[in-house]
Amino acid sequence: MNSAAPNINEIRKLRDLLQNQLVHTPMLQCAALEAELGHGTRVTAKLEFLQRTGTFKARGALATLQGLTATERSAGVTAVSAGNHAIATAFAAEATGVSAKVVMMRAANPARIQTCRDYGAEVVFAADVHEAFALAQTIQDEEGRYFVHPFDGPSIALGAGTAGLEICEQVSDFDALLVPVGGGGLIAGVSNAVKQLRPAVQIIGVEPEGADSMHRSFAAGEPESIDKVRTIADSLGAPFALPYSFALTRANVDRLAMINDADLRRTMRWLYREMQLAVEPACAATAAALLGPLRDSMRGKHVVIVMCGSNTDWQTFKQQAEFDDLD
Repeated sequence: MNSAAPNINEIRKLRDLLQNQLVHTPMLQCAALEAELGHGTRVTAKLEFLQRTGTFKARGALATLQGLTATERSAGVTAVSAGNHAIATAFAAEATGVSAKVVMMRAANPARIQTCRDYGAEVVFAADVHEAFALAQTIQDEEGRYFVHPFDGPSIALGAGTAGLEICEQVSDFDALLVPVGGGGLIAGVSNAVKQLRPAVQIIGVEPEGADSMHRSFAAGEPESIDKVRTIADSLGAPFALPYSFALTRANVDRLAMINDADLRRTMRWLYREMQLAVEPACAATAAALLGPLRDSMRGKHVVIVMCGSNTDWQTFKQQAEFDDLD
């Protein structure tokens, strides 16, 4: 890594600095999941979809913008996102009085695009995530805007670490922590914080089959990329891993688990019917892993799952969950 990992005192300091701008998201005992799993398995969920902007991404975006120099602030910021990071950057920019121009995919959820605009950001479009990163680079070069990275760098890890700190303060004892993996910013920051406070906790990353850059990176021992994102969990659809977040993840995460789109759709339906939660695919990832590939290995343990966010609309939810019986 080019920079040291954030230490727990730095994370606490940021949490205190941002306490009036972020929600201290609640933990929920998931009685329905516990009943489904049986065998004494306990499940507590960190409800990051109740965070400002609807996802954990507000943490890293605010951490980044708080650290900008006066010159950087005057030039404004840019970002790349399928939606959630763009929304978080737009929110953070409005909160700190900074101009934002965000790059989104043309296929992005219309509700997410409108939310970015509602926060005052200018939205420009790219055909896919690879083109989006290239366009953001052009904006940086031509306009001097600061690039707020969606998942890599010390400020992103520092921001995400505040969620890990909250988990350890809110739950007195737990055996395992399941965290969704996209580019790795969330799991890098959360795992770094949790391992400093609860080194015995087993941390497992959950990645979709159609965007498995972290699995490939773990196997190769260095950051790897994929040619195309092939999953309905577009919020987890990072095209590559990068050195900082990869190194933090490799240092603190015990193992990775894989889920597929069928797992995600099934779990979205289950969460709606059993827990009355209508969430986007990425938000269902950790529950999908617990109900699927991790079910036996987590038996009898107290498991904390991070439900990372949910910016969706009713029609998209019904389509992705493959519900045909909802009005």
